[in-house]
Amino acid sequence: MKPGTKLLSFSAILFVLVSSLALPGPAHALDITGISPSAVPVGVASTVTISGAGFESDVVVTLSGYPHPLVITSWSTTELTVIVPADVPAGVYTITASSLLSPPDDSFSSLTVLAAPTPTNTPLPTPTPQPTNTPGPFGRPQLAVKSYRTNVGEIRYGQDFNLVVRMENAGQLRAYNAQAVFTSADLVPLKTGGVAVIGEVEPGVSFDVGQQMRANASLYGKTSVIVEMTVTYYDEKGTQYSEKFTLNVPVVASNYVYVSPTPTFATRSQLVITAYETDLQPLQPGAQFTLQLTIQNMGNANAKNVTMIVGGGSTSSGGGGTPQPGGVSGGSGEFSNFAPVGSSNVQSLGDIASGSTLKAQQNLIVNVSTNPGAYPLKITLSYADEKNTVINDEQVITLLVYQLPVVELSFYQPVLSLTAGMPNPLPIQITNLGKKSAVLGSMKITTNNGSVENDSALVGNIEAGGFFYLRFNRLSRYSWRAGTDRDH
Repeated sequence: MKPGTKLLSFSAILFVLVSSLALPGPAHALDITGISPSAVPVGVASTVTISGAGFESDVVVTLSGYPHPLVITSWSTTELTVIVPADVPAGVYTITASSLLSPPDDSFSSLTVLAAPTPTNTPLPTPTPQPTNTPGPFGRPQLAVKSYRTNVGEIRYGQDFNLVVRMENAGQLRAYNAQAVFTSADLVPLKTGGVAVIGEVEPGVSFDVGQQMRANASLYGKTSVIVEMTVTYYDEKGTQYSEKFTLNVPVVASNYVYVSPTPTFATRSQLVITAYETDLQPLQPGAQFTLQLTIQNMGNANAKNVTMIVGGGSTSSGGGGTPQPGGVSGGSGEFSNFAPVGSSNVQSLGDIASGSTLKAQQNLIVNVSTNPGAYPLKITLSYADEKNTVINDEQVITLLVYQLPVVELSFYQPVLSLTAGMPNPLPIQITNLGKKSAVLGSMKITTNNGSVENDSALVGNIEAGGFFYLRFNRLSRYSWRAGTDRDH
């Protein structure tokens, strides 16, 4: 034995099974029946296997007097593999396995750890230190998924199962306060709310993370469902890391037979304006245009005596549901922006069979007082069904009105003869002939037979009746004969 080697109570700690408490608890009561090995050296991280029953996926193993849960590297319902950290001092401890959500008086089993005396005649073997990863210049913890499985193979609708993910710290530093969060659109996490606490993980250590789940939606037609696992942890400097893993879990699509009553479809007509356009673009105040509409009967019955009312209105019926002549109300529609021209706003379109399409048009004018903008236009399609019941389908379309500037480009003084090869002035003037102010962008002068100096300028806002002028200098490249070849 090398001098200075420190062992737990002379050399080692000895695990002695004392008792298993049998208190009333849930159906999956925990029970520890044995551990292996029975002694581990102090100062070295050691692996201990715990045998028993009732180990669920949310089991937590703690060591009395040690502030952190032990890392579980392997899990099953009858066996756990945990790591006893190297920084556990020599002493007597109790290993406890319990559920995260169990009440304080829930059933659990424990083992007492005692210190063993050092034999005087047989020296204990010197523990072999386990290899450690030397952190690189940019070392960090890195939790990665190695594999995952379920305890039932393929899951079914309404079945509870355990999802176990085998992970590893593939980085160079220890991971602190690690936890995993499970989310899925088809599965519901049980007991832990979808959060599994991992704790600290040494570099190079593999461990299992378990979560109990249930399929809450029908899996018919599916071969797998997606589970997203987000793992967060910190390094020794408090830097947070987050990893997101997508797990594909196979399912069994049970052939459920759903008996539903046969739906009874009502027989009725339904007229819809599927498309519309105007023969004039863009629409401006004072402009006359033709509105063209495409109307389709999407119902399962014919529509009789169809009447189109532009601007909104209705058709009334007489006794017995039979439409009466003169029972059309179309004068109360909205005409502040668009008004009918050449005919009234009421048109008779005849009959439209089920699934058929009909085109209609209406001549309109944009009122001169209409400002630029988007304006809704209500259109009522009134018709009678097969039982002569009058139906009024009201629909809305949108027409866009623009206000284009009305300007005149001219010379504000006579243009004299141009001399080839010499600068010549061009007195350009823009006048706003509209009734409203106009905001113009940049004006640019170009020519094919000469060059223009300072050929562009920003015009900006011009009030109604106002003007903007600019004097350009133009240099012609050719000789000109006065009065015949002047280049404008």
